[in-house]
Amino acid sequence: MARRPNYGFERRERERLKAEKRRKRQEAKVEKAEKAKLEKAGLAGVTDGTGEAGEAGEVSGVGEAGEADDVTGEDQ
Repeated sequence: MARRPNYGFERRERERLKAEKRRKRQEAKVEKAEKAKLEKAGLAGVTDGTGEAGEAGEVSGVGEAGEADDVTGEDQ
């Protein structure tokens, strides 16, 4: 005897699998973008002194007030 089709369940299952696949692809895309951003920042000299890229837009040579630090070592 053939089984009775359950179209609603089968459709929900297909949609669930598609959504999971889309979510994984999106997470991979975000990770790839973050990695590229960090690598680009690292190559541009934006570091926090440990050799790794700084967090939340930290830029070396900029003080807390947003004023550039004296990088020449001369007093004003």
